[in-house]
Order: sequence, then C-alpha cells, then structure tokens
Amino acid sequence: MRDRFWELPLAQLQPDEWEALCDGCGKCCLNKIEYEDTSELAFTRVACKLLDGEKCQCSSYTNRHDYVPDCVVLTPRKLSEIAWWLPATCAYRLRHEGRPLYKWHHLISGDRETVHRAGASVRGWTVSEAAVSEEDWEDYIIEDLS
Repeated sequence: MRDRFWELPLAQLQPDEWEALCDGCGKCCLNKIEYEDTSELAFTRVACKLLDGEKCQCSSYTNRHDYVPDCVVLTPRKLSEIAWWLPATCAYRLRHEGRPLYKWHHLISGDRETVHRAGASVRGWTVSEAAVSEEDWEDYIIEDLS
C-alpha cells in the first residue's frame, strides 16, 4: 500500500487500501431505525447477527451476503449516497467529508487496539439481533455515537 494513502481522494484508493481504511469499530454493523415521517436516524445497540462484538468484525465477511442479503457493500461510488447513516467517527465518512482520521485510527496509531482503548468501538456493549425482536429495537437506542 502507498504511504499515507488514506489522505488521497477516496476514488484513488486501490481495493486493499480501501479495505484498510476501515477503523474496525463495528458501528456500521449496528441496526438503525429510520423514522419515515421525520427522516431521523437512530442507532441502536442491536448488532447484525454476524458481528463479533468483541473483535468488532464480521464473523463471515467474505460470505456475509449468504446470511444477510441486504448488507451494504461500501464503495467509493456508493459512499455519497449513504455517508449520512455512517457513524460520525467512521473513517470512510470522515474522508468523504474531507476530514482527517482520528488519532486512535490504526493507520495513524499503528495499533488496531487503539480504537477500542479510545472507547470508539462497540466492543462489549452490543446485543445480537438474533436475541431482540425488531419491535423492541427502540428500547436499545443509543443517544450518541461519537
């Protein structure tokens, strides 16, 4: 990968650089509630059934669409359409908005654990969607995801 590739425009990233940009927080795997009447978006602690809540990674990333057909594939082209529902701390969203990565991002710190030590990940506080009925997701709304 190129030196400081994360500072390049997203459309210029190679596939391996694009994947490496992920900060490993797991927040994008949280289920969200979109209120149609207000277009408000609420994040919940209810995570995709494939999220490993300790590693903050998909347990079947390569084959995730076999289990979760509507899982979003994040691409530079799609990002402009969906950046609004990514968490404010997301590296993809930050770079899309022309902002720098946080100091805890592994590409800056050199350590994939800094996202967790900074409290910027979902490690240890999610509940699987397999354990919560969709009607009860409102009971798991998170006030702030920054």
